[in-house]
Amino acid sequence: MIIKQENMFSRETYKERRRVLSAATGKGLILLLGNSESGMNYKDNVYPFRQDSSFLYFFGLDKPGLAGVINVDEDTEMIVGDEATLDDIVWTGPQTSLSEAAEKAGIKKVIGTDKLPDIIKQSIATGQTVHYLPPYRPENLLWLSALLNRPVAAVKDNASIQLIKAVIAQRAIKSPEEEAEINKAVNISNEMHLAAMRESVAGVTEKYVSGKLEGMSVSAGGRLSYPVIYTINGQILHNHPTDAVLKSGQIVLCDAGAETAMHYAGDLTRSYPVDKKFTSLQKEAYEIVLRAQEEAVNALKPGALFYDIHHLACEWLVKGLQQLGLMKGDVKEAVQLGAHTLFFQCGLGHMMGLDVHDMEDLGEQYVGYADGQQKSKEFGLKSLRLARKLEPGFVLTVEPGLYFIPELMDIWESQKKFSQFINYDKLAPFRSFGGVRVEENFIITERGYRLLGDPLIKTVAEIEQYRG
Repeated sequence: MIIKQENMFSRETYKERRRVLSAATGKGLILLLGNSESGMNYKDNVYPFRQDSSFLYFFGLDKPGLAGVINVDEDTEMIVGDEATLDDIVWTGPQTSLSEAAEKAGIKKVIGTDKLPDIIKQSIATGQTVHYLPPYRPENLLWLSALLNRPVAAVKDNASIQLIKAVIAQRAIKSPEEEAEINKAVNISNEMHLAAMRESVAGVTEKYVSGKLEGMSVSAGGRLSYPVIYTINGQILHNHPTDAVLKSGQIVLCDAGAETAMHYAGDLTRSYPVDKKFTSLQKEAYEIVLRAQEEAVNALKPGALFYDIHHLACEWLVKGLQQLGLMKGDVKEAVQLGAHTLFFQCGLGHMMGLDVHDMEDLGEQYVGYADGQQKSKEFGLKSLRLARKLEPGFVLTVEPGLYFIPELMDIWESQKKFSQFINYDKLAPFRSFGGVRVEENFIITERGYRLLGDPLIKTVAEIEQYRG
């Protein structure tokens, strides 16, 4: 196991986070597993290591093969892991000891991984509840199955709802030091987007430009916060780069973000033409999306339902599409019935922090929806990751878009679906258009919101001037 120098907040930060978590959980034993290394094509050729975000939040140790144990009933806590061996040192050089690293998180007790099974066994034997989060890595799924003596298929279903809710309640509210890290991540992301705008010219490939962006994120000390979405086929919502060559007349959608060395994320999207100027059709579509984005941003404030803000953005998209001649009829009724989802199939935004879709592994129903709010199963709305009331300290994205999907157009037109709202005879010029999205990151304040990072150019005039 490799032990490296940590990028961490203060010792007191992690101690206070664990104190609040223990109080919220009430009783029992909390088991938080870190991630391990995973081989790409053989054991020692590993994927880049990424620590589990909840483990990182409460313990701060960015090392593989660790676990954290908090015994709420006994008011004790420990790190589980193994010190570097002589073989580790031969291959990686001298490393900070695990005991020394744990001390930086305010943990004095460190035990070997071989001791953890006995601790869990004893806890279960005495009737103590073992709280754990749902695993998303197969290694941790198998580890939990062995520790709990529980079938693999039953592990996720028995994760602690109480612990899930306690973790979400804490991680959802970002502290000033977390906001500073996210600002840093967004500003690195800004530079990546400006570079993409410079590099996006006819004759280059999607992979060429996206590779430049990934290199910038690594050079800044961190890594990508998610795989780059850079494409001339922006109608495909998560279309990752291919060998496709950029051509004159096309529009590019670039969704890219960096995470810092401490793993806080940025998540931005810009859309722009391959040429130096937007065509009239590209400009009209882009400005519809930009107007919807700005109207949604202006509605951000504590107490506002993000569900309502999503619908507000959808209404502005419909108004713009009516001006384009693609839609007709009553705007609110069209949105209520879902006619707009021919052009906007996803949600307006999501929480963001240590994960670009913050805490999504804990369940969207718990992260983005309050008790009593039921996540919709309807097309479009089922992809809305955030719907709850906004609170000061929430960090989120606002990212409306227009996506012209020929296959979806064909299916709906054949069914005459929502023909009272959609002018199918006007769709032909958009079948090869692609997609447009504009995305920024915000923190909710006591009175409204604040843009995270420095402003990144987004108007047609700004983009054309920069690319000119």
